Amino acid sequence: MRVLSVVGARPQFVKLAPIHHALVAAGHQHIIVHTGQHYDRDMSDIFFEDLGIPHPDENLAVGSAAHGRQTAAMLELLEESFLRHTPDWVLVYGDTNSTLAASIAAVKIHQRLAHLEAGLRSFNRQMPEEHNRVLTDHAADLLLAPTDVAAQHLATEGLSGRTVVVGDVMTDVCYSTRDRVQQSAPKMPNGWNVEGEYVVSTIHRQENTDDAQRLSKILAYLAASTVPVRLLAHPRLKAKAEEFGLQLTQGNISVFDPLSYPQLMHAVLNAKGVVTDSGGLQKEAFLLRTPCITVRTETEWVETVTLGWNVLDAECVLTIDEVLNKSYAKPTEHPYGMGIAAARAVRAMEEALVHG
Repeated sequence: MRVLSVVGARPQFVKLAPIHHALVAAGHQHIIVHTGQHYDRDMSDIFFEDLGIPHPDENLAVGSAAHGRQTAAMLELLEESFLRHTPDWVLVYGDTNSTLAASIAAVKIHQRLAHLEAGLRSFNRQMPEEHNRVLTDHAADLLLAPTDVAAQHLATEGLSGRTVVVGDVMTDVCYSTRDRVQQSAPKMPNGWNVEGEYVVSTIHRQENTDDAQRLSKILAYLAASTVPVRLLAHPRLKAKAEEFGLQLTQGNISVFDPLSYPQLMHAVLNAKGVVTDSGGLQKEAFLLRTPCITVRTETEWVETVTLGWNVLDAECVLTIDEVLNKSYAKPTEHPYGMGIAAARAVRAMEEALVHG
């Protein structure tokens, strides 16, 4: 079986790792195409190195652009790539513009399409990611759902016949990386000390960064924390803060560049809490049993909220201190699986290929 994975944004690089290892272990060929949607080295090449993933077979080097221009550029180049490689499956990950472009390219030339993380829904139609998820799910031949809730969403949309619940591949990565960094801590950036209390924060979503008043409010919220906040500044955040004349370093905020994945897991494991708008980081905080505040009105990872480890606070009403100082009972449920999702995803592709 020949599988062609399309990746282009930071979280997708991490999701790729267990899939790659599972495909190789099963004797299959894995072709990796990187769209170059995120071109910052700290957010792409270093993740391949840290996670033991080979460098991409192709890098389309599309770079940043407006949604339409970026998606169109990827669509043209991905179609050419698929025709060159003729894979049995095009595998797409998550909800980025790379995901959508690859999905359209695949279905237009009748390539089988599988979607990892299928069925996630925030029900916020203002989010570009929500449109990407829904359109990809309805285009895909095989929907690899991470949870029962995701599968229920797909069933509601009439897609249950194409759905297989495999678990969440990020759980595979998170658990294996957790075990590794607990045995041997990674070298952290200058100025980073895991001793003492601190909060890890990332803010990068369009709805939080593209409005000056909104971004100013979030930064003031972080700055007011009595627990030191370590803000991992995504390039988008840096650019918007500079455009609006806002200081990232204010109050109790210290600014760091994005961390490698092992560094991030080490940081979250030792943190008092997390404040983020990232879908991936809120789930990783849950898996590592670190309380989280999500600066959004909704989450696609609803289990993190229902099990009590994640609080949605889009308007920054709750103080960071009052959320983090609650008592937290460790949940016994494992809504995202036990760390074997990648092997299940590979098996699902094998079976779907055989049975048509």
